Amino acid sequence: MSQKIYLYPMWIRLWHALNAILIILLIISGVSMQYTNPANPFIRFDIAVTMHNISGMILTANYMIFLIGTFITPNGKYYKLSFKGLFARLIKQFTYYTFGIFKHERPPFPVTKESKFNPLQQFTYVIAMFVLVPIVIITGWALLYPEVVLTKFFSGSGIKVNDFIHVIIGFFVSFFMFVHIYFCTIGATFVSNFKSMINGFHESH
Repeated sequence: MSQKIYLYPMWIRLWHALNAILIILLIISGVSMQYTNPANPFIRFDIAVTMHNISGMILTANYMIFLIGTFITPNGKYYKLSFKGLFARLIKQFTYYTFGIFKHERPPFPVTKESKFNPLQQFTYVIAMFVLVPIVIITGWALLYPEVVLTKFFSGSGIKVNDFIHVIIGFFVSFFMFVHIYFCTIGATFVSNFKSMINGFHESH
Protein backbone atom coordinates (compact mmCIF):
# COMPACT_ATOMS: atom_id res chain seq x y z
CA MET A 1 0.00 0.00 0.00
CA SER A 2 1.42 3.38 -0.98
CA GLN A 3 2.03 6.20 1.49
CA LYS A 4 1.75 9.89 0.70
CA ILE A 5 3.77 12.63 2.38
CA TYR A 6 3.21 16.33 1.73
CA LEU A 7 6.70 17.57 0.82
CA TYR A 8 6.30 20.19 -1.88
CA PRO A 9 4.50 23.41 -0.88
CA MET A 10 2.96 25.58 -3.55
CA TRP A 11 5.92 27.98 -3.83
CA ILE A 12 8.31 25.08 -4.48
CA ARG A 13 6.05 23.66 -7.18
CA LEU A 14 5.64 27.02 -8.93
CA TRP A 15 9.38 27.72 -8.71
CA HIS A 16 10.19 24.23 -9.98
CA ALA A 17 7.82 24.50 -12.96
CA LEU A 18 9.13 27.92 -14.01
CA ASN A 19 12.72 26.77 -13.49
CA ALA A 20 12.20 23.75 -15.75
CA ILE A 21 10.62 25.87 -18.51
CA LEU A 22 13.41 28.46 -18.35
CA ILE A 23 16.20 25.88 -18.46
CA ILE A 24 14.59 24.19 -21.47
CA LEU A 25 14.38 27.57 -23.25
CA LEU A 26 18.00 28.31 -22.34
CA ILE A 27 19.16 24.92 -23.64
CA ILE A 28 17.26 25.26 -26.92
CA SER A 29 18.36 28.85 -27.57
CA GLY A 30 21.92 28.19 -26.40
CA VAL A 31 22.34 25.12 -28.62
CA SER A 32 20.88 27.04 -31.55
CA MET A 33 23.37 29.90 -31.07
CA GLN A 34 26.39 27.67 -30.55
CA TYR A 35 25.98 24.70 -32.83
CA THR A 36 23.50 25.22 -35.67
CA ASN A 37 24.48 26.40 -39.13
CA PRO A 38 24.27 30.22 -39.22
CA ALA A 39 22.93 29.98 -42.76
CA ASN A 40 20.14 27.64 -41.65
CA PRO A 41 19.80 27.98 -37.86
CA PHE A 42 17.36 26.04 -35.70
CA ILE A 43 16.22 29.42 -34.36
CA ARG A 44 17.09 32.69 -36.09
CA PHE A 45 20.16 34.05 -34.31
CA ASP A 46 18.70 37.35 -33.10
CA ILE A 47 15.59 35.58 -31.80
CA ALA A 48 17.73 32.95 -30.06
CA VAL A 49 19.83 35.67 -28.41
CA THR A 50 16.74 37.52 -27.18
CA MET A 51 15.16 34.28 -25.94
CA HIS A 52 18.37 33.33 -24.13
CA ASN A 53 18.84 36.75 -22.52
CA ILE A 54 15.25 37.12 -21.32
CA SER A 55 15.13 33.54 -20.04
CA GLY A 56 18.40 34.12 -18.20
CA MET A 57 17.10 37.29 -16.56
CA ILE A 58 13.92 35.56 -15.39
CA LEU A 59 15.98 32.57 -14.21
CA THR A 60 18.07 34.94 -12.09
CA ALA A 61 14.95 36.33 -10.41
CA ASN A 62 13.54 32.84 -9.98
CA TYR A 63 16.79 31.66 -8.42
CA MET A 64 16.66 34.52 -5.93
CA ILE A 65 13.17 33.34 -4.95
CA PHE A 66 14.60 29.85 -4.43
CA LEU A 67 17.43 31.19 -2.26
CA ILE A 68 15.16 33.37 -0.12
CA GLY A 69 12.57 30.61 0.21
CA THR A 70 15.23 28.06 1.13
CA PHE A 71 16.68 30.26 3.86
CA ILE A 72 13.40 31.44 5.42
CA THR A 73 11.34 28.23 5.17
CA PRO A 74 11.94 24.65 6.37
CA ASN A 75 13.03 23.76 2.83
CA GLY A 76 16.60 24.72 3.75
CA LYS A 77 17.07 21.72 6.04
CA TYR A 78 17.00 19.36 3.07
CA TYR A 79 20.18 20.91 1.68
CA LYS A 80 22.28 20.66 4.85
CA LEU A 81 25.00 18.13 4.12
CA SER A 82 26.32 15.94 6.91
CA PHE A 83 29.90 15.14 5.92
CA LYS A 84 30.37 12.43 8.53
CA GLY A 85 29.93 9.12 6.70
CA LEU A 86 28.89 10.93 3.52
CA PHE A 87 31.08 8.87 1.19
CA ALA A 88 29.71 5.59 2.55
CA ARG A 89 26.14 6.82 2.14
CA LEU A 90 26.83 7.94 -1.43
CA ILE A 91 28.28 4.52 -2.28
CA LYS A 92 25.30 2.77 -0.69
CA GLN A 93 22.82 4.84 -2.70
CA PHE A 94 24.85 4.48 -5.90
CA THR A 95 24.93 0.70 -5.41
CA TYR A 96 21.16 0.72 -5.02
CA TYR A 97 20.70 2.69 -8.23
CA THR A 98 23.05 0.44 -10.21
CA PHE A 99 22.10 -2.97 -8.77
CA GLY A 100 19.54 -2.99 -5.99
CA ILE A 101 16.77 -1.24 -7.87
CA PHE A 102 16.83 -3.94 -10.56
CA LYS A 103 16.48 -6.60 -7.85
CA HIS A 104 13.47 -4.76 -6.44
CA GLU A 105 15.27 -4.08 -3.16
CA ARG A 106 13.93 -1.50 -0.73
CA PRO A 107 15.56 1.95 -1.00
CA PRO A 108 18.36 2.30 1.58
CA PHE A 109 17.25 5.87 2.37
CA PRO A 110 13.45 6.09 2.11
CA VAL A 111 11.81 9.50 1.80
CA THR A 112 10.49 10.95 5.04
CA LYS A 113 9.16 14.31 6.17
CA GLU A 114 12.59 15.08 7.64
CA SER A 115 14.66 13.65 4.78
CA LYS A 116 13.29 14.47 1.35
CA PHE A 117 16.45 13.56 -0.58
CA ASN A 118 18.60 10.47 -0.51
CA PRO A 119 22.35 11.17 -0.03
CA LEU A 120 23.15 11.10 -3.76
CA GLN A 121 20.26 13.43 -4.56
CA GLN A 122 21.18 15.81 -1.76
CA PHE A 123 24.83 15.95 -2.80
CA THR A 124 24.09 16.55 -6.49
CA TYR A 125 21.32 19.07 -5.75
CA VAL A 126 23.64 21.07 -3.49
CA ILE A 127 26.31 21.11 -6.22
CA ALA A 128 23.77 22.03 -8.90
CA MET A 129 21.84 24.70 -7.01
CA PHE A 130 24.62 26.32 -5.00
CA VAL A 131 27.60 25.95 -7.34
CA LEU A 132 26.67 25.32 -10.99
CA VAL A 133 23.58 27.51 -11.32
CA PRO A 134 25.22 30.56 -9.66
CA ILE A 135 28.24 30.20 -11.98
CA VAL A 136 25.96 30.03 -15.04
CA ILE A 137 24.04 33.11 -13.86
CA ILE A 138 27.16 35.16 -13.04
CA THR A 139 28.94 34.29 -16.31
CA GLY A 140 25.71 34.89 -18.23
CA TRP A 141 25.36 38.41 -16.85
CA ALA A 142 29.05 38.97 -17.55
CA LEU A 143 28.45 38.10 -21.21
CA LEU A 144 25.52 40.49 -21.27
CA TYR A 145 27.73 43.22 -19.82
CA PRO A 146 31.24 42.32 -21.07
CA GLU A 147 32.72 45.57 -19.74
CA VAL A 148 32.73 43.99 -16.25
CA VAL A 149 34.90 41.07 -17.41
CA LEU A 150 38.68 41.16 -17.19
CA THR A 151 40.11 42.07 -20.57
CA LYS A 152 42.96 39.64 -20.11
CA PHE A 153 42.98 36.39 -18.17
CA PHE A 154 46.61 35.30 -18.00
CA SER A 155 47.56 35.37 -21.69
CA GLY A 156 44.05 34.84 -23.05
CA SER A 157 40.91 36.88 -23.53
CA GLY A 158 38.88 37.29 -20.38
CA ILE A 159 35.64 37.33 -22.36
CA LYS A 160 36.53 34.07 -24.11
CA VAL A 161 37.38 32.43 -20.80
CA ASN A 162 34.08 33.66 -19.36
CA ASP A 163 32.22 32.35 -22.41
CA PHE A 164 33.98 28.97 -22.14
CA ILE A 165 33.03 28.64 -18.48
CA HIS A 166 29.43 29.62 -19.23
CA VAL A 167 29.09 27.00 -21.98
CA ILE A 168 30.80 24.20 -20.03
CA ILE A 169 28.85 24.78 -16.82
CA GLY A 170 25.69 25.19 -18.88
CA PHE A 171 26.38 21.75 -20.33
CA PHE A 172 26.67 20.27 -16.83
CA VAL A 173 23.40 21.93 -15.78
CA SER A 174 21.72 20.52 -18.90
CA PHE A 175 23.14 17.06 -18.17
CA PHE A 176 21.91 17.31 -14.58
CA MET A 177 18.42 18.20 -15.79
CA PHE A 178 18.16 15.21 -18.14
CA VAL A 179 19.45 12.84 -15.44
CA HIS A 180 17.03 14.44 -12.99
CA ILE A 181 14.11 13.79 -15.35
CA TYR A 182 15.19 10.16 -15.76
CA PHE A 183 15.39 9.58 -12.00
CA CYS A 184 11.97 11.16 -11.60
CA THR A 185 10.61 8.08 -13.41
CA ILE A 186 11.97 5.89 -10.58
CA GLY A 187 9.20 6.22 -8.07
CA ALA A 188 6.22 4.33 -6.71
CA THR A 189 4.96 4.46 -10.31
CA PHE A 190 6.40 5.83 -13.53
CA VAL A 191 4.52 9.12 -13.10
CA SER A 192 4.20 9.45 -9.31
CA ASN A 193 7.15 11.83 -8.92
CA PHE A 194 5.79 14.03 -11.71
CA LYS A 195 2.37 14.07 -10.03
CA SER A 196 4.01 15.20 -6.79
CA MET A 197 5.01 18.44 -8.54
CA ILE A 198 1.32 19.04 -9.18
CA ASN A 199 -0.33 17.99 -5.91
CA GLY A 200 2.64 18.36 -3.53
CA PHE A 201 2.49 14.79 -2.21
CA HIS A 202 5.35 12.33 -2.50
CA GLU A 203 4.11 8.80 -3.01
CA SER A 204 6.15 5.84 -1.82
CA HIS A 205 5.56 2.11 -1.46
